[in-house]
Amino acid sequence: MQPNGSEEPPPSERQGPSFSISSSLPSASRVRRFVRERRALPLPRVMVVFSGDTENPGDAMSSSDSAQDDFRKPSTPNRILGKFPEVIPLNVGGTYFTTRLSTLRRYEDTMLAAMFSGRHYIPRDAEGRFFIDRDGAYFGDILNFLREGELPHRDRVRAVYREAQYYAIGPLLDNLEDIQPLTGEKVRQSFLDLLPYYKDNLKSIVEIAKLRAMQRKARFAKLKICVYKEEMPITPYERPLFNSLRFERTESEAKLFEHHCDVDVSFGPWEAVADVYDLLHCIVGDLAELGISAEQQCIGVCDKHLINHYYCKRPIYEFKITWW
Repeated sequence: MQPNGSEEPPPSERQGPSFSISSSLPSASRVRRFVRERRALPLPRVMVVFSGDTENPGDAMSSSDSAQDDFRKPSTPNRILGKFPEVIPLNVGGTYFTTRLSTLRRYEDTMLAAMFSGRHYIPRDAEGRFFIDRDGAYFGDILNFLREGELPHRDRVRAVYREAQYYAIGPLLDNLEDIQPLTGEKVRQSFLDLLPYYKDNLKSIVEIAKLRAMQRKARFAKLKICVYKEEMPITPYERPLFNSLRFERTESEAKLFEHHCDVDVSFGPWEAVADVYDLLHCIVGDLAELGISAEQQCIGVCDKHLINHYYCKRPIYEFKITWW
């Protein structure tokens, strides 16, 4: 019995402490004040700490920022290995080729292997072919070597050799240097290396012939060129019993025979088996490589009197350079 006379409810019908709605829920003014105060509070900062040795404590935040920036950057085409298709369409200077990716990567230390390694950007043409800004006339010979080790025909060896130099294909260069005409060129060049002013003399021939033809308003120009193998040919009066053309003079004797023939250009002397006609062949051939047509003929010897009965016996050749 309750003190006020009411009966006590059974235990199953007892309820927990009751609260009024007005006391448990905040009032509207308290809600508004709470919102205002929360808006005024600064937002919490979260610092990400990376394990490892850092010289500057602020590097942790900067590393996080830079990582996010790198993530936002668009990826560059062909920067990741394996992004190339297995079959590669190529546009080499306007000539189209199709080959396998493994063919272009056949030798590691080549320009083609580096281009298609994924480390470099390669432009594409309007059709999506990978573009190489190079003459494609001999690129097929490059691909044939990369595919099967096939070497070009003799008349294409020089041109393919230049392309192999551009693409830095060492095995192809080695193979081409062992066949004609490059083998013969190596032998010829070893002879020309004995004449230190050979290239300079070639330039002089071209410049003199051009100036002379322009001055005379002529289609061709003629030059006198001295080509001699010996320092100074021996004369019958000097050593009549000496059969060889080679002999040594003392320094005082050499000064007596110092002489420059009255010609435009002089080639010689040299110490080699190759004779004067071999050098003449080299001069005419190298001028032809420059697109200059040249004819030569011997017009005599210098025959200048030096001292006593000694005369210069160097041969003189007339070169005719035709310009058109």
